[in-house]
Amino acid sequence: MSISAEQIKKLREMTGAGILDTKRTLEEFNGDFEKALAVLKEKGMKVAEKKAERVAKQGLVETYVHAGGKIGVMVEVNCETDFVAATNDFKELAHNIALQIAATKPEFVSPNDISAEVIEEKKKAFHDAAIADGKPANIIEKIVTGKLEAFYKESCLLRQMFIRDDKQTVQDLIQATIAKVGENIVVKRFTRYELGA
Repeated sequence: MSISAEQIKKLREMTGAGILDTKRTLEEFNGDFEKALAVLKEKGMKVAEKKAERVAKQGLVETYVHAGGKIGVMVEVNCETDFVAATNDFKELAHNIALQIAATKPEFVSPNDISAEVIEEKKKAFHDAAIADGKPANIIEKIVTGKLEAFYKESCLLRQMFIRDDKQTVQDLIQATIAKVGENIVVKRFTRYELGA
């Protein structure tokens, strides 16, 4: 089976893998795009995990103003070198993250940023609601865990589904960029302003 240049290009854009790696993976799976995508994403995650320990002190502060000046976002996205901070891939990532924040109103970067007190309050509220709904005692803990996970997906930027591609999370988007640029990338902090809110 012949592999088209368009398939290679699309797979590279989605995963950050090199041309040869992309082509070999497509050939290995006889042109099956979804299987090749899954394998290359897994490789990208492994690369990102290896780089996660590296210090990211460079980067940029991206701003975005939307809806005729009614919503504004400032987000600090860090990488390891100023060279990578100047690349189009990194700038595009920072811009997409700012758009995400404007559109979805996350409260936290990740679950690690939520205080233990807030998590305990949420657990208690979910637990009490399950009891009030008459749920059996043996499934209440599963309900609390599920609702807590849903809370993370709604309120934590990295756990949210990316607004431009609902097949990947913001964390997946960051990991794909890490694979492309070869450096650790971290969303440090953000602020979202909304007129009258």
